[in-house]
Amino acid sequence: MAADLSDLKNELNPEQYEAVMTTDGAILIIAGAGSGKTRVITFRIAHMLNEGIPQSQILALTFTNKAAREMSERIRELTGKKLPFLTISTFHAFGVKVLRQDISKLGWRENFSIYDETDRNALIKETGRELHYSPEQLDIYQIGILISDIKTGRKQWNHENEIYRQLYEAYQEGLKLYNAVDFDDLIVLPIKLFREFPEILQSYKDRYKYIMVDEFQDTSHQQYELMHLLSDKNVAVVGDDDQSIYSWRGADYQNIINFEKDFPDVKEIRLEQNYRSTGTILAAANGVIRHNTNRKDKKLWSGNGEGKPIEVQMSDNETAESDFIVDTILSLAVTEKRKYDDFCVLIRANTQSRPIEEAFLQKNVPYVMSGGTSFFQRKEIKDIISYLRVIANHDDDVNLLRIINTPRRGIGRSAIEKLNTVSRNLGCSLYEAMKSILELGDDKAEDLLNSMDQTGLTESFADFGEATKDSFKEFVSIIEDNKTMLGGHGLAKKVRAMVEQIRYFDYLLSENPKSEKAARFKYLNVESLINSMEMWENNPETSDPNLYNYLNRITLLSRDDMDDDDDKGKVNLMTIHASKGLEFPVVFIAGCEEGLIPHGRAVDEGGQQAVEEERRLFYVAITRARDKLYISACRQRRRMQSVVESQTSRFLDEIPANLVKYAEPEKEVDLKTAEDFFAQMKKRFQAPIVPGFTYKPN
Repeated sequence: MAADLSDLKNELNPEQYEAVMTTDGAILIIAGAGSGKTRVITFRIAHMLNEGIPQSQILALTFTNKAAREMSERIRELTGKKLPFLTISTFHAFGVKVLRQDISKLGWRENFSIYDETDRNALIKETGRELHYSPEQLDIYQIGILISDIKTGRKQWNHENEIYRQLYEAYQEGLKLYNAVDFDDLIVLPIKLFREFPEILQSYKDRYKYIMVDEFQDTSHQQYELMHLLSDKNVAVVGDDDQSIYSWRGADYQNIINFEKDFPDVKEIRLEQNYRSTGTILAAANGVIRHNTNRKDKKLWSGNGEGKPIEVQMSDNETAESDFIVDTILSLAVTEKRKYDDFCVLIRANTQSRPIEEAFLQKNVPYVMSGGTSFFQRKEIKDIISYLRVIANHDDDVNLLRIINTPRRGIGRSAIEKLNTVSRNLGCSLYEAMKSILELGDDKAEDLLNSMDQTGLTESFADFGEATKDSFKEFVSIIEDNKTMLGGHGLAKKVRAMVEQIRYFDYLLSENPKSEKAARFKYLNVESLINSMEMWENNPETSDPNLYNYLNRITLLSRDDMDDDDDKGKVNLMTIHASKGLEFPVVFIAGCEEGLIPHGRAVDEGGQQAVEEERRLFYVAITRARDKLYISACRQRRRMQSVVESQTSRFLDEIPANLVKYAEPEKEVDLKTAEDFFAQMKKRFQAPIVPGFTYKPN
């Protein structure tokens, strides 16, 4: 049922109302933490639609699929309409849309694939090996950062990084060869398209007359440029410079200043009423962030009452700190009848998680940890899935290119280039081109060559040496031998046999020569995949456990569409970066020490500018809390193989002293209260709580 939009003055505070009703011209909405930003954006778009602006003329850009989905759902609820032509998208998804339409003008084929970090690193490693870079020179992580920085203009070539210019250029050629783009290309290439083909840009400007950008402080220079190219005059950006915490991935809160320069008639509206936190929590946040110099002055205020003081706990070490956190959670769960998912523990670095996780496990407290790599995004899992996809669909060029030389079978870049030539000339998939090369000499193949009558085709066939043909034959045999997966029973058993056939464990050992343990860990992940496949096969609810159905099933298990129901009733453990945009009744900020927050490496590399970003990060952590905030620090902490003295964070000293009290040990809960609590928990879950954790990707 659609909401009544005729009485918006009673639905919104005065500043929100002004932001919603201002639809023409450039508008800068400075939205403090918890100030109803998403509400303003959704009501604004609903109002525009209500005023008769066609849905196809509106483009709203944000940063996560989750945020885009939430906005879409809210607007549909407000309007009561399906709105199929309204574009609410992430920047990168919008870039994909542009490229799907016109990437051929830049030399790619339309059916391009998008390389994630795992694929990108594999290509960097392969390229470095082909160019004979030494193992010491091939720091894949650092080279990946350099490639991204060069591509997006954050860095230029100089005498220090010039050694990697050839690798960069070959990496770019490799992407095009494999008909792939990386994540940066999803913004860089649409800009290139718009600049080189003005008629394409004009077609988008003619369509999108109203543009909105959410989380504007997180935009990079390229994202800002993309928005600026598309925008003529009706553009609204929403952000908060105090929550800009992603400079390490290109975000620049200075884009707010750039926006004011590029749109001199901009109207600025500030949302400062916070609907989330108590007055005490907001006063602490304001007290910290005012120490930053380069920011728009604002002061959050709350109508939720003052609330309780912020409690600070000083522990002897990280084990004692973890015990304090978990014991406090257990106590509050009983005394205040709170659910486990009311609690969130925030850490600055992943290295802090181990003792906290151990405390959760020891005391049987279920938890979910946000961060890390999704299971289906791990390289070893993607390798095996790619084999299965090619077995199910021989014409899947994207997945074939991923595994044609994994494990290594001597099919290098030169052979793939020639294979691409044959594929184009014959108008067939790479797999069929490979088979045609192997069949050369048969009457069927000769007839095909004669009928095609294309100059150079016979020569391209002859270019393949016997060793390459043997490698092609080995690959084709693996695919053909495993066609039995397509029907019958025992899919998991057949996949396990295929993994052994390709000697995948030997490949992992060769890829991890310094750590057999790492290779075994990766192989255990493959075993885990096969075991889950076996469980799926044997589930009575699985009506037809064939390969096609299995692949369709896991395709739907993307990280943004995973069902979160399994995570309900569990304590949230996450990095502060992962918590942005979320809120919880009770929040713990662990490890409030110099070297952790502000992070030592960030401060060493970035100086005062980095300190200000670390302070913004601490501000974000504080403003995640609704009712209660606990901050903990250690007197000593283990670093590497030694125990070092810790110093409390400078940010803790910036919280006004009257807002803080030092925590006392939680009182023991009387037996009857505890029994009542656990009886309720048992009734709620209808089974004892099973200890353990779930990894949930960002």
